[in-house]
Order: sequence, then C-alpha cells, then structure tokens
Amino acid sequence: MYLKGEEWSRYTRDFHREAFRLELHPVYSMPDEQEEFERFLAGEKPPADLHYPWLDKVTDGTASGKRFLRVHVVTRPLSDYLRYEFEWGYAFNVRAGEDIRILDVTGEPDPGLPDHDFWMFDEATVVRMLYRPDGTQIGRELVERPDIDAYRRYRDLALKGAVPFQEYWRG
Repeated sequence: MYLKGEEWSRYTRDFHREAFRLELHPVYSMPDEQEEFERFLAGEKPPADLHYPWLDKVTDGTASGKRFLRVHVVTRPLSDYLRYEFEWGYAFNVRAGEDIRILDVTGEPDPGLPDHDFWMFDEATVVRMLYRPDGTQIGRELVERPDIDAYRRYRDLALKGAVPFQEYWRG
C-alpha cells in the first residue's frame, strides 16, 4: 500500500515508542528545499531561528516520551546536498530532540544494510521509502508482512558503527 498525506503523517505522529529512519542516499531532491539549498550553495548560513514543521513533531513527540532515531549512511567526499542537510536540517533536528547518527562507510566493505531507505515504527511497522536515482521521492510503501527481525538487525547494524551527528559534523 502506498502512503500519502495524512495517511503517511499518521505513522510519524502516532507511533508509541520509537521511530527509526535509515537513509542511504547522498542526495534527496526535495522541491520545498530548493530555495534554501541555493542559499546554502551561495555560502549563506541558516538563520538561527530556522523552523519547519518536523521540528514541532520531534519536540512534541520527545516531550511525550517518544524517540526519533535516524542513521544516515555516507561516503566522503560528502555531496553538496548532504552538507546542506547537515547544516540546515540535522543541526536543528538534533536540537529539537532527534537522535541522529552518521555511519561513514568510506573505504569500508559493504556493511550488510538493505538497498533501500526505510522507517520502522515501534519495531512492528515498516515503511519502505522509494526514490529515483537522482533522489526524487516517488513513494512510500507500507511493507505488508515485514521480516521485523531483519529490519531490527539492519537498525542495530547501522547503529553499531554510527557516531552521533554532533560528533561527526562540526559545521
């Protein structure tokens, strides 16, 4: 089943304990980020009071005891997009309470992770994130009967070698 709009938002809002996100792409083509990305490329720093709706979701969720956990797998040199995402996104997400970690696999053998991004909610529900090679999102697919043990292993494997975002990125 493909998820859109409120149907999708419900998953990132209504989980009970933990939302885990694995990201594997060096670029995500997000139309609503284009203006900020161009400002970043021009050398502009993010405004200190930068705000976007995800921050409210993280702040409200963590205040009620939920955990937002993300691992982004990267290789150096980092893409312009990743540098933008780190400076204009992740730095603010972490301040809002999201636990973001970076797994740098530069020069490392295949870590044994899947070939797709995903969200796992409460170790029970998996949503596969679908992208074109250029990073354009083409859908979100609810995995009907996920192998939860495999997705837990992917999460644990990614976390094992990852470092906290603030340790990895000093801006």
